Amino acid sequence: MTETKLNAPLPKQPPIGPGASGLAAMEVLLTRSSNNMLMDPAPDGSYLDLILQAASRAPDHERLRPWRFVLIRGAAREAFIKLLREASLARDPEFPPAKLNKLERLGQTPLIIALGTDLKDSPFPENEQELSVAAAAMNMLNAVHALGYAGKWVTGANSHDPAVHAALGFHAPNRILGFLLIGTARMALPEHERPVPADYAVEWLGPEETRALD
Repeated sequence: MTETKLNAPLPKQPPIGPGASGLAAMEVLLTRSSNNMLMDPAPDGSYLDLILQAASRAPDHERLRPWRFVLIRGAAREAFIKLLREASLARDPEFPPAKLNKLERLGQTPLIIALGTDLKDSPFPENEQELSVAAAAMNMLNAVHALGYAGKWVTGANSHDPAVHAALGFHAPNRILGFLLIGTARMALPEHERPVPADYAVEWLGPEETRALD
């Protein structure tokens, strides 16, 4: 892959439309799927910079930028897994050994990004600011895929644990909304059948009246 210069602006492109550029963009969106079977390398340098820049394109009321991301990689992963292990045992001293082993495997993920909030005092409520964080996370996952890497968004009890939040620098009302696991796909996972739009979208015609999509 040819990397762009770190922090350099992308080349000026015409707006994406129905032509080849637009179809290529749609292919990225329609072929992305979650994959936690990951190995080195993870994106770094200018590729990682582009992924984080993609986050800033999320819908965002009044440029509040209510997100904060904490990157965990390299030797820091060992300390992170120790944190998760201690938090799990603090919640449940009988925490199953099999689940502890699963945490250990998580430490082999090349890059982990904690998805957190940086809520602002604003007329826009907290839940709308959190939705902006979620949109930023999805932008990052799409960028990861577009650059040839793979990733998965995970949650679980540790993503809701105040001790984990505090250790990563999140204090109420801010919190973690999950973790992105990012690296190179170790293997392609079986493709799941996707629903068609008519399964989950209708056209609204007025109060209590909708029509199925063709």
